[in-house]
Amino acid sequence: MRPLLYCLVLAALLWPCLACPSPCSCSTKKNGRLLAECAYKDLQEVPEGLSSNVTILTLSANRISWLGQGSFAEVPEVQSLWLGYNQIGMVEPGAFALLVHLKNLDLSHNKIADFPWQDLRNISGLQILKMNNNRLAGLSRDAFRSLKDLRSLWLNDNELTTLAEGTFDNLPSLSQLQIFNNPFNCSCKVFWLKKWTERTSVSITKGGSTLCVAPPRLKGRAVTDIPDHHCIAPSVQLTYLSNLDNTIMYDGLTLTLHCSVAGSPPPEIRWKIQTSSRRIEISGPTVARDGNVKQSQEHFLVFKNGTMAIPNFSKEDEGTYTCLAVNDVGTRDVSVNVALAGSENPAEDLLRDDPQAGHFAGRSCYKEVEMDTSGVGEKLVIVYHMPKESKSGAGGALSQVHLRTLLLALGLML
Repeated sequence: MRPLLYCLVLAALLWPCLACPSPCSCSTKKNGRLLAECAYKDLQEVPEGLSSNVTILTLSANRISWLGQGSFAEVPEVQSLWLGYNQIGMVEPGAFALLVHLKNLDLSHNKIADFPWQDLRNISGLQILKMNNNRLAGLSRDAFRSLKDLRSLWLNDNELTTLAEGTFDNLPSLSQLQIFNNPFNCSCKVFWLKKWTERTSVSITKGGSTLCVAPPRLKGRAVTDIPDHHCIAPSVQLTYLSNLDNTIMYDGLTLTLHCSVAGSPPPEIRWKIQTSSRRIEISGPTVARDGNVKQSQEHFLVFKNGTMAIPNFSKEDEGTYTCLAVNDVGTRDVSVNVALAGSENPAEDLLRDDPQAGHFAGRSCYKEVEMDTSGVGEKLVIVYHMPKESKSGAGGALSQVHLRTLLLALGLML
């Protein structure tokens, strides 16, 4: 009688560790890990009643279509989770967030179009991630940032048309990558991938099957064969220009900066202006070909050719002026710091500030500076003489006419 009682007590103690839902079969492996085998059971959801110390959970080849926040709450110790060959189309944020011991995750051969990539932030020990044969059309650039131990990443047979530069930069342990059979648009947005494959030690499985679907001229070619001359990173130069000849400006100084860019595809020009009182960002021209000012930008006049003019430049406009050249290959920028000084004898002050500066005739003196492409700004001190006489109402109207002349004159350079 006593041995039977001991067995009953032992069974009662072990029951919570061996709990197993009826469709599944559970067993303890030689290494002490508890396996819950629930594959090929025609399950429509993750079963309830699993032991909390399950470390291997197999749910492959079922009919599961949805994973919610609490789907794996009962198995916080799981290390290997196999969910391939289901019908999963919906994954709620938080579904995997608490599985901090997870090392292997298989979600292949499902219908996943959107995935809560933020869930991976807590799974830094993940080593194998299979997301192949789904419907992923895009990835967050930071999707895998926390996966320092990730060795194998499967993304093949999805609907990826592009990948953000740096997607694989924070994966120091990565040794195998599969991205073939995706409809890549081989614009210069994926040119970085070619360069990355040339220098990485990661094995890219079936690299020859990583083909371009678009544009038409590259259709059928491998992503790694994108011609270098199609994609050239931007270069940028910033020059300071003097007032246009034979054009009367506002009383005072008109600051004119010209940004010259090159690259393929042709870079877009953007401006950033940082003064003591405001920060301004301007994308694209604000002045049309006919001289009309768009977007209510009457103070900072930006032209299509990369020229920016600031009529009636004042102390409030002092600050850092940055020109950015942006295309699909990258971004380059160059800055100049602009300060303003007034003087009754501007030429003498200019020479005192910079003995190598030249003399300029007229009521304004300029130090012309051509910036290099290193992105490091130089100090540009503008010395000018402001006329003492005040502007009349008629003079103000005349200045508007002269400003219009400036806009049209600069417009001829477009």
